[in-house]
Amino acid sequence: MPFVRIDALRADEKRLDALGRAVHDALVDAIGIPQDDRFQVLTSHDGTRGTLRYDAGYLGVHRDDDLVFVAIAMRSGRTAAQKQALYRRIAELAEEYAGTEPRNVFVSISENQPIDWSFGEGVAQYAEAGL
Repeated sequence: MPFVRIDALRADEKRLDALGRAVHDALVDAIGIPQDDRFQVLTSHDGTRGTLRYDAGYLGVHRDDDLVFVAIAMRSGRTAAQKQALYRRIAELAEEYAGTEPRNVFVSISENQPIDWSFGEGVAQYAEAGL
């Protein structure tokens, strides 16, 4: 169960939706999450009340204001190869669905354990089910 946060500067509803679909489809394709396992927060920053800060050339990647931050929290256990495939697939689909150039797709993964999730009702469902 990945929990995804996507932040983009001055993105309209259509672009945010396309980015959300891109990340979800990449998670399904690259690491095999179930199709109906979608939990996302999509945020557009207007550049005045909320904005994004970034280095335009860090590590030789030339970014601009079309930059998208994607933060994924998920249970640990994926291999380095699976994560690299996920990064590639997110970048591919973000370009295909939302027109976001791969150089502007910044992805971060945070891993945790089954006890770290509650899907409601104050219960740690994964931990109780031994998943």
